[in-house]
Amino acid sequence: MSIVIVHGPHTSGHPLPQELQQQLQQQAGAAGCTLELRGCSDLRHFVGQVCAAGSDSTEFVLLDPGDLASQVREHPEAGLVDALDQLGAPYIEVHEECGAELDHEAGFHKAPLATVIINGNIGSGYRIGLSIALRQLQEGRRGDQGTEPGSHGRRQVFAQRVAGL
Repeated sequence: MSIVIVHGPHTSGHPLPQELQQQLQQQAGAAGCTLELRGCSDLRHFVGQVCAAGSDSTEFVLLDPGDLASQVREHPEAGLVDALDQLGAPYIEVHEECGAELDHEAGFHKAPLATVIINGNIGSGYRIGLSIALRQLQEGRRGDQGTEPGSHGRRQVFAQRVAGL
């Protein structure tokens, strides 16, 4: 399974700290997932990376527009709404401060599974977002293993097991 983090620039001007990247890689690896970080310097590159995540084998996306959030709102023609609508994987928004969230009522059709905001601590936001993504992927994997062809998912399998007691 693969998870992609698409992150825009932050006021600090620094990429994600190496220590944080290693922690996130270890967290994903311990769950049997690969993690790819895709840093973006501008809105066009950010939208391009979201599009790329939609066209490859990505199973989950963590989306951190960073300082690009205001540009996303000001420039809907940049195509982020379309890129998210085309994204075949669920996504979670991660933000460093309140007010940076994307506006999902202005044309967004595919909303995030969750939005994580830890004021002033983007590292914790990433760790929490990644934990949610890993949990969702593991639940999906368990559901696929417990589902037989022609069944209606986990609830039916569970109901059959309970009825057989």
